[in-house]
Amino acid sequence: MPLGLLKYALSKEHPAPRFFRDCTEPKKSYDAVIIGGGGHGLAAAYYLAKDFGITNVAVLEKGYIGGGNTGRNTTIVRSNYLTPEGVNFYDASVKMYEDLSQELDLNLFYSTRGHFTLAHTDSAMRTMRWRAEVNKHVGVESRVVGPDEISQACPQLDISCSGQAPIQGALYHAPGSVARHDAVAWGYAKEADRMGVEIFQSTEVTGIDVKSGKVVGVNTSKGYIETNRVLSAVAGFTPRITEMVDIETPIVIHPLQACVSEPMKPWLDTILVSGSLHVYVSQSSRGELVMGSSLDPYEMHSTRSSLDFVEGLTSHIVDMFPFLSNVKVVRQWAGMADLTPDFAPIMGKTPVEGFYLDAGWGTWGFKATPISGKTMAETMARDIAPDLIEPFRLTRFEDYELTGEKGAASVGH
Repeated sequence: MPLGLLKYALSKEHPAPRFFRDCTEPKKSYDAVIIGGGGHGLAAAYYLAKDFGITNVAVLEKGYIGGGNTGRNTTIVRSNYLTPEGVNFYDASVKMYEDLSQELDLNLFYSTRGHFTLAHTDSAMRTMRWRAEVNKHVGVESRVVGPDEISQACPQLDISCSGQAPIQGALYHAPGSVARHDAVAWGYAKEADRMGVEIFQSTEVTGIDVKSGKVVGVNTSKGYIETNRVLSAVAGFTPRITEMVDIETPIVIHPLQACVSEPMKPWLDTILVSGSLHVYVSQSSRGELVMGSSLDPYEMHSTRSSLDFVEGLTSHIVDMFPFLSNVKVVRQWAGMADLTPDFAPIMGKTPVEGFYLDAGWGTWGFKATPISGKTMAETMARDIAPDLIEPFRLTRFEDYELTGEKGAASVGH
């Protein structure tokens, strides 16, 4: 069998198909332009084509597909948030993820692991009980568990955390999962392209043309494009895009760093998060420990990683798992987290007609990829935001109707 596969791989008669076409020159006009070739932008393009038959769509990516926050996150998928609005939204995304590999005809390595949010203090335990009750109220499986159940699920964990911060309990969220982040982006790109969407890499948006309060076109590094619908889905670059249409948002940008260890035999079957220690960790299908920490405390548009981050993170990892002291960190990186004051996204219409915003994702954007794409596609097609994302409208900050998700962002604050 391996020899047969090798013959097929080297055969000129059976070249491997491209995931999507090599589009180089944009057309004069499109029915919709999506700025950002990450998971959210590509998902929106896919659902525009699939659900609404809108295929004359251009996706413009300054770098390469999935090269932004989509390729820089730690792959966790969950819905154990704090507000009913947030829980319902992310639960819809989890349900979509469960069948997404089949829908996109691509193995996304989606793996349900169970998600433990560890509590080290009495106040943290109160928050876990609060979140569990909200989750149960809207039908999402989450419950508070004690140290014995945590140890049973992960016997390698030192419950005392080297005596520094003993674990009192946790919020256990059974549907918590991981998925291959770049595969999600490429899967959406493949299927969107198959339906006629054009994807342009290395294509920078330099301006958005607005006349009489309406979008009429986009200036790019490859020329001018006429369109009356533009979606911005650029994560940490959001302020640069909103400036082009003179829209103010409360978004601030903080670097968020992560790293992976050398591969090892699989032993960590679940996902562990500690808001007190500012640590989250899971093990990939390749055996790497995928680890992250809290936001960097300063505002900066940068993806540079630091020694301070990896020193602080690994010291807490060793508190939790002393036997990992000799394991090597092989790679570290950073993304740009676009944060809002209430730790919830900004989705939907804006004061500029035809300009739509998918932003403010902070540390929780990857898990929302399918549902954000589907709801933003509906918003663009009908010019009406569906009820599911109405709580995330931009005007909530003017109306003082915030969606307070800070307590559920775990290590995002």
